[in-house]
Amino acid sequence: MRLCIAVFLVSAASLIAASGVAAVARGWVFPGNRRPVHRVRLYGWGQLVVAVALCCQLVFGLVVDDIGLRQWGTLTGGGLLLTGFLVMAVSQGPGGRRRDDGMPQP
Repeated sequence: MRLCIAVFLVSAASLIAASGVAAVARGWVFPGNRRPVHRVRLYGWGQLVVAVALCCQLVFGLVVDDIGLRQWGTLTGGGLLLTGFLVMAVSQGPGGRRRDDGMPQP
């Protein structure tokens, strides 16, 4: 069961991180998210923080055996996850420039 959770979290974190790198480096966002996202690079940084948070949750939740370190590590991962979601939410606010075809400017 732990292996299934680990494989799911690693694959999800990898996909989110790849999307974040694409948003930060190239200004590309998935087609379903193009309309609400106004600040693409900020959205990408939020995705990268979420990917790091998922990896932190994985390492401290499944690998570390010390109970005190596990609690603080997963708490840190939860805080990073919340921070990443807040950054992604802020990036969807007004601001930024858009092209005529609906794609955000890089």
